Amino acid sequence: MFLDRLLGMVSNDVAIDLGTANTLVYVKGKGIVLNEPSVVAVDKATGKVRAVGSEAKAMLGRTPEGIVAVRPLKDGVIADFEITEDLLRELIRKVQKRRIGLRPRIIICVPSGITEVEKRAVRDSAQHAGAREVFLVAEPVAAAIGVGLPVGTPSGNMVIDIGGGTTEIAVIALNGIVNETSIRVGGDEMDEAIVQYAKKVHNLLIGDQTAEQIKIRIGSAFPLEVEMEMEVKGRDLIGGIPKTIKMTSQEVREALQEPIAQIEAALRQSLEKTPPELAADIVDRGIVMTGGGALLRGLDQRMREATNLPIYVADDPLTCVVHGTGKVLDSLEHYAQVIMKSGKD
Repeated sequence: MFLDRLLGMVSNDVAIDLGTANTLVYVKGKGIVLNEPSVVAVDKATGKVRAVGSEAKAMLGRTPEGIVAVRPLKDGVIADFEITEDLLRELIRKVQKRRIGLRPRIIICVPSGITEVEKRAVRDSAQHAGAREVFLVAEPVAAAIGVGLPVGTPSGNMVIDIGGGTTEIAVIALNGIVNETSIRVGGDEMDEAIVQYAKKVHNLLIGDQTAEQIKIRIGSAFPLEVEMEMEVKGRDLIGGIPKTIKMTSQEVREALQEPIAQIEAALRQSLEKTPPELAADIVDRGIVMTGGGALLRGLDQRMREATNLPIYVADDPLTCVVHGTGKVLDSLEHYAQVIMKSGKD
C-alpha cells in the first residue's frame, strides 16, 4: 500500500475512456489532457506507426497503398490487439512526457457487457503498452459518477450512455449495476445508416467521415422546428464520377430510424427489468443521457415520448465517462466496489 502511494506520487496515473470513436485521457491532478479519435495510421511494410488520433483520422479513406489507417476498436471492444496496444502506447507516451521509466497505473472504462476474453484483451493491451497496474470500470457506472449521480446510495440512478460502438443502459444503486442492457448500436451504426440511405435513395457513395458530418450538422431523431439541408459530395454509383446532391434533415431522420428504434427498444427492455422500488426512484429522478450519441438533436425528446419519463442530456455528454473514471482514479479506495472483477481476481 505504501509503495503504491509512493509510486503514485512520482508517476502519472491515468484514466482512459477507450472508445470506438474517441479515446480520452485523464491524468491524476491535471484533468483531461487528451481527446483523440481512436485511429492509428500504420506503414504496411514496416509495421511502424505513422500517426495516431486526429492526424490518423484525417487519413481515413485517403491513404496511399503503403499506409493503412485503422480503427482498432469495434463495438466498444478490441478488434485489433496490436494496433490497440500501439494506440495506448502513443497516448501514454504523450501524457508521461519526461517521466520515462515510471510505469503508470491505468483505469480503463469498458462496456458493461464485455466478456472475460475481451476484459483480458484490454488488460493485456494496457500492460504491454506500459501500465504498471490495470483496473477496469463499466462505462455506465463511470458515466453516472461523472455526471455526479449518488451511485453509492440505495436509490436507483439510470444512465443511457450512447458511444460510437455501443449503447449502455444501466440502473445503478449501492455502487453496482442492478440491471443493464448493452447493445452494439451507437454513433457508428448511425453513420452507416446514412451511408446506406445515400446509396439506396440517391445512388451516391459517401465515406464514413462524410456521413458523420451529415449526422452532426443536420441529423435529428425528432421533427425540427426549422428543417435543414446541406450539400453532400460523393461518387455517383451509376456514372462513376463525383457529384453533389442536397440532403434534408427529414431524409437523415428517416435514415436514422432503425438504429434509434433499437436504442428505444433497449431502453424499454431495461425499464421492464427494473425492480419496482428502483423504478419509482427513476420516475422521480429521471434518466440521464451521456456519450456522443446523446448530442443527436431531439433524441432525448424521442425517448421522453416513448417512455413518458423525464429524460435529460448531461451537461458535457462527451466527457462524462472519462470524468467519472478520473474520479475513481483520484479515490481508488472510496470507489473500490465499482472496479470490475475478472476471472483471476
